Amino acid sequence: MPPSILILGDVMLDQYVWGEVRRVSPEAPVPVVRVCTRTHGLGGAGNVAANLAGLKADAFLLGVCGDDSAGVRLRALIEANGIRGSLSVDPSRKTTTKTRVMAQGQQLMRLDEEDSIPVSPSLEDALLDAVREQLPGCGAVILSDYGKGILTSRGVVRQLIESARTSGVPVLVDPKGTDWERYRGAACITPNLSELQAVAQPFPAEDDAQVAGAAGKVLEKFGLDRVLVTRGARGMCLLEKDSKPHFIRSAARQVFDVSGAGDTVIATLAYGIARGDSFEQSARRANLAAGIVVGKLGTQPILLPELEAAVQAEETGSVSPYPRKLASLEDARARILQWRSTGAVIVFTNGCFDLLHPGHIHLLKQARSLGDRLIIGLNSDESVRRLKGPARPILSEHDRAAVLGALEAVDLIVVFGEDTPLELISALRPDILVKGSDYTLDTVVGRDLVESYGGRVRLVPLLDGHSTTRLVRMVG
Repeated sequence: MPPSILILGDVMLDQYVWGEVRRVSPEAPVPVVRVCTRTHGLGGAGNVAANLAGLKADAFLLGVCGDDSAGVRLRALIEANGIRGSLSVDPSRKTTTKTRVMAQGQQLMRLDEEDSIPVSPSLEDALLDAVREQLPGCGAVILSDYGKGILTSRGVVRQLIESARTSGVPVLVDPKGTDWERYRGAACITPNLSELQAVAQPFPAEDDAQVAGAAGKVLEKFGLDRVLVTRGARGMCLLEKDSKPHFIRSAARQVFDVSGAGDTVIATLAYGIARGDSFEQSARRANLAAGIVVGKLGTQPILLPELEAAVQAEETGSVSPYPRKLASLEDARARILQWRSTGAVIVFTNGCFDLLHPGHIHLLKQARSLGDRLIIGLNSDESVRRLKGPARPILSEHDRAAVLGALEAVDLIVVFGEDTPLELISALRPDILVKGSDYTLDTVVGRDLVESYGGRVRLVPLLDGHSTTRLVRMVG
């Protein structure tokens, strides 16, 4: 049974406007962004729930939204992510929406639409009742406080924590502001350095002893069981009552976007606690998860295979077996938007790639030479069996992705489970679709779609005498 975790807090809609900049406005010294597309995701407490869904936990989300189009989109995203729960609709407030304008691979600005007023007493009572109803069978409760009014009332938050403690359910808090008295009695609070400094006192961020000392002061002052301080590139500091501090170091990683990393931390921490792991073990895994998501562009959740591979790599001292270039569909779309904003030409090809051979290498090198980035649509194990028979694939999709990812010509790999890549092509919209010369233009799946939006289809020559079927026959 997956662990059940309740999330209560400020739910937001994250909107990304992707475009390109070619000139400066004649009206003012600002860039003119030509909008290419918009994408939407769950933010705030919604992103916490999305991370738990990515970890295959049973996430139950409670929050508030406005009676507007953003609220409708938010509720649809919650359902699409497999998250249980509900958002109470408050017609007097607007749905919190953060719009990020992205161009040339970076964020140009952020537009916030929000009401930060406290929710009404009747709505607070309804949320309290909903929490108490969900507590039986719950492994942990997360309070995701973004200061937008859901967790503003000291009395309400204290009642939530008391009810959970009475039920034996640990409460984890991602704090906001300086009124931490309302979090009294929480099992753990997860401030970042600046949040801790605002409540304790200014101290050198690089000084381990000072960080632990400040954590100890707030732990004692507010009657907390634990404080987990997130320190960015320096990792984390976990201080438990009557224990020495645990310093957890971060591995060096390429950082694309730190948006939502705190959500990933508290979600992964709660996931471990709800499974019965210790706080130290859960914090170490949360640190690994944060390191993974900052390597993604935009607000992207952690996925269970990514975390499991990172844990395995840390425990064995080896390189993570999770293929670095393997991406979810949403992550791939975000990367493509980033590349496209810099003018990159996106090339796509697909296949089973079972037992990589010189013919495959020849095809991929030619495909890559046609553009700036090459994306591989890789058939899942199940789809390979349907296409090739029960004896195939010889290598699992994970292993096939690992081998493909080692090639310099390949930039990204996305696994698809359908018999054809048509849905994947529709989602990624490559500039160039490549197949081998054993196809004709009329038989290329996705040709009509790609050409309908101005893309091109290219057939490249194959290397004679090489195929996976021939290799299997030779070995057999």
